[in-house]
Amino acid sequence: MTRVPAPPALEGKLEYIKTPVQDQHADNNQVAGLVTGILKDVRERGDAAVREYASKFDNSNLEQFEVTPAERQQALDLLDPQTRADTEFAIENVRRFAEAQLSTILPLEVEPIPGLHLGHRVIPIQRVGAYVPGGRFPLLSAPIMTIVPGKVAGCDEVVACLPPNAHKAMVAGCHLSGADRIFLIGGAQAIAAMAYGTEKVPQVDKIMGPGNAFVNEAKRQVFGPVGIDQLAGPSEIFVVADATGNPELIATDLLGQAEHDVRTRVGLITTDRALAEATKAEVARQLETLATAKVAAESWANYGEIVFCADEAAMIAYSDYVAAEHLQVHTADPHAFAKKLRNYGSLFIGENASVVYSDKNVGTNHTLPTMGAGKYTGGLWVGSYVKIATYQWLEESAIRAVAPPAIRQSGSEGLEGHQKAAAIRFDRLKTPA
Repeated sequence: MTRVPAPPALEGKLEYIKTPVQDQHADNNQVAGLVTGILKDVRERGDAAVREYASKFDNSNLEQFEVTPAERQQALDLLDPQTRADTEFAIENVRRFAEAQLSTILPLEVEPIPGLHLGHRVIPIQRVGAYVPGGRFPLLSAPIMTIVPGKVAGCDEVVACLPPNAHKAMVAGCHLSGADRIFLIGGAQAIAAMAYGTEKVPQVDKIMGPGNAFVNEAKRQVFGPVGIDQLAGPSEIFVVADATGNPELIATDLLGQAEHDVRTRVGLITTDRALAEATKAEVARQLETLATAKVAAESWANYGEIVFCADEAAMIAYSDYVAAEHLQVHTADPHAFAKKLRNYGSLFIGENASVVYSDKNVGTNHTLPTMGAGKYTGGLWVGSYVKIATYQWLEESAIRAVAPPAIRQSGSEGLEGHQKAAAIRFDRLKTPA
């Protein structure tokens, strides 16, 4: 058992009814080494290297990676009318929420002392790259979550990359979401192409979107010259519940997320032993008939957990320790309980709020922090596509106030150049025009 133990403060207050047998923080050295080679190769050889990796990893022999306007239209024409309507419904909800979020990010200018003007501007990132995973299923919500907020934020260009074997509906989804350019490139080579630019793929300023271990590692390695949204590992869902929890409902939600990937982490944190045992039995029962049981069962066996807590305080503390990507609250007063929680990617308050709704179409973004990152960051949002850049300007009255202490501080630090830059402006005030 490689699970990282809970904090000492919770010792004696937790009992594992179902224990995970593997840890998501598995050794990544092999992936890291392979990705380093791919990034170097694409940086040096551009499109030629991308073609070779597309052939090797995706069995694709495309000569042209970019989706043409005619191919976009063909993908739209092939899209089932109801699927298109559902996609557009999700796009509109994500757009509305992103617009509401953007309205809260305001320019600022203040005058803390007479003549000193400080402020910030809200500037859209010029060109962003949206990585759209292909996966085992056509994840039609994926392009919506990474492309729509960028268009709402006002980015000049949103470049989408998705694997060449992705379903045609995914191309249509990228188009409907507003992608300016779409490339059929997947994996680490897509991250490299967007980070460094190739003959055909433009270099972007920031890369958004989740992916597999290779995509995640590539994002980690290119970070610096190019920005990234976050490092998102395998998906997670936890439910915090008291005796009012419904085991059938909880098991359904856990398995709904477990079918994503064999490394999905799912769990129940509860103060009710009977609920813990009933949920464990219910998961086993549902796995007998679930169409995606092959994946979900492996995920549950290796990464699933049920934790019985001595009291509510321990339940809150363990939940905050896990900092789950998706955190559902199934308690007698879920709104009051939710206010006591602080570490999570996105919070689902009450039994009616299932992760599936956020994953698909309610408007909140489903690209969220995993593997404990919810302790220090939230998920992808419209604010990820803008930068807050400060500025300042000074009248003479401000120079009189700030120059003397700046001169003294620069002198005490031994920075003569800084001292002179402050002093020359102060001295000019003493010289008649």
